[in-house]
Amino acid sequence: MVQKVAVIGAGPCGLSSIKACLDEGLEPTCFESSDDIGGLWRYKEKLVPGRTNIYQCVIINSSKEMMAFSDFPPPAELPNNMHHTEVLLYLRLYAQTFNLLQHIHLQTKVVGLRRRPDFDVTGQWDVETETADGRRQTHVFDAVMVCTGHYTQPHLPLSHFSGIESFKGRYFHSWEYRNAKGLEGKRVVVIGFGNCGCDIAVDISRVAERVYLSTRSGAWVVGRVGPGGLPFDAAWNSRLVVTLASLFPTWSNWMLERKLNEFFDHKLYGLKPKHNFWAQIPVINDDLPGRIISGRIQVKPNVKEFRETSVVFTDGSVIDKVDAVVFATGYNYSFPFLPPDLQAKSDYRLRLYKHVIPPTLAHPTLAVVGFIHGLGAINSMAEMQARWATRVFKGLISLPAEDIMVKEIETETATMNQKFVCSERNPLQVDVIPYTDSLAEQVGSKPNILQLLFTEPTLALQVVLGPRTSYQYRLSGPGKWAGARQAIFTQKQRITRPFRTRVVSEEPGNEASSILSILLAFIAGAALLCYLIYNWHLPFLPSVAPQL
Repeated sequence: MVQKVAVIGAGPCGLSSIKACLDEGLEPTCFESSDDIGGLWRYKEKLVPGRTNIYQCVIINSSKEMMAFSDFPPPAELPNNMHHTEVLLYLRLYAQTFNLLQHIHLQTKVVGLRRRPDFDVTGQWDVETETADGRRQTHVFDAVMVCTGHYTQPHLPLSHFSGIESFKGRYFHSWEYRNAKGLEGKRVVVIGFGNCGCDIAVDISRVAERVYLSTRSGAWVVGRVGPGGLPFDAAWNSRLVVTLASLFPTWSNWMLERKLNEFFDHKLYGLKPKHNFWAQIPVINDDLPGRIISGRIQVKPNVKEFRETSVVFTDGSVIDKVDAVVFATGYNYSFPFLPPDLQAKSDYRLRLYKHVIPPTLAHPTLAVVGFIHGLGAINSMAEMQARWATRVFKGLISLPAEDIMVKEIETETATMNQKFVCSERNPLQVDVIPYTDSLAEQVGSKPNILQLLFTEPTLALQVVLGPRTSYQYRLSGPGKWAGARQAIFTQKQRITRPFRTRVVSEEPGNEASSILSILLAFIAGAALLCYLIYNWHLPFLPSVAPQL
């Protein structure tokens, strides 16, 4: 019987895993190698190999409501897209509110993880730790949750860049970047067009003579600001939108790309990728178009070779007098403490059932939490992974036979590679809502929208048409939270609160606005009915569903 659980890492995934254990009556012990909680979101002045790092200007891409834990709405006064210091504040509040800190051992690194000799009987693990002063100790646990993240091992492919050994300027990986100090008035090349590369290019461009942003394939660029000035992800990440996108993928992709190109033409700016919008997580950046149009950043193709003071690109163009190069070339994921047989891969991804549990274990008592990517915040997916895993540990959720799990992993991997652009740097991607729903359904906490339609239609409308926040997974079932309903109805208030630093009086309403409200309510009802028909195939409308 599982009781004692080791949690490795005290970042967002580790914190929600500790709480999931406590909610299920388990006894978690968390080992964190650094001297504080927060993981990625804790800025560190001193670089420590093997640990995550962020730069000073980092702003979270997901808005606060979309990244919030399911039973802990963020304070209304916090900005929607928080600075990393505010994300850390939110994590501290979460840890303090649910008394998680007492379960965390700081400056204690996990250096080894082994099945015990009687694992086939007990499912137990030997967890070897090392403290900051070098003391080693082996602990016995009934289950283990790995929450160490995957931004710790910089990928610096210097062998792919001819002539780099002769380059006289400074070059380094984005993992080392803190701020633009020392790059004032310099010519800087940034290689890599992910979120990190674009953030760093924008930051440096405020002080450098010129920044050249090199990309092999381009990307779709989305701003944090959406319709009406509200957060983009809160406006577009709803169950209805996702359903429409799955029903009409070509149309929805065309509409979205058209909307993005209305703001700025990706082809004109040299950013348009070959893949469609849904195939890869986009770059989230509000400032990049402005830095390009002002000439502070120039977009360039892939680097062909380096010379002593120059960079040659694949289109034949040459930039002379280059002072520095930043390689924003991603990370290699690594779990050095895991047994080698549990690091088997299916294509680029780890071979994990539901992206969580190795299928080959005699007892499913090891879970990898947070090793997931999708167009949305990781927090809510990782929290649901933790809730699912703890119930698997307790035997409340039964897993299929090993061969069935392996086959499902292989099928899922093939489907994923057809739908998304996966690689060693981006080993996996999921559709956030369907994936989270699949776990929630097994946990018993997936919102029953059909039931809500008859018992509380206003809440059903919020769940389907509003932002798909994680509070929806606390409305019913195990882990039900009495505040979930209120959290859903007040999420817009928390979104708009930070803007009220100067209140502008509203004009009196008129008859036209009342008519518009009635029309919008009618459209919302019709949209909800269509959603239900598609997802539940209502028996009393059999001929309608196939036509949607």
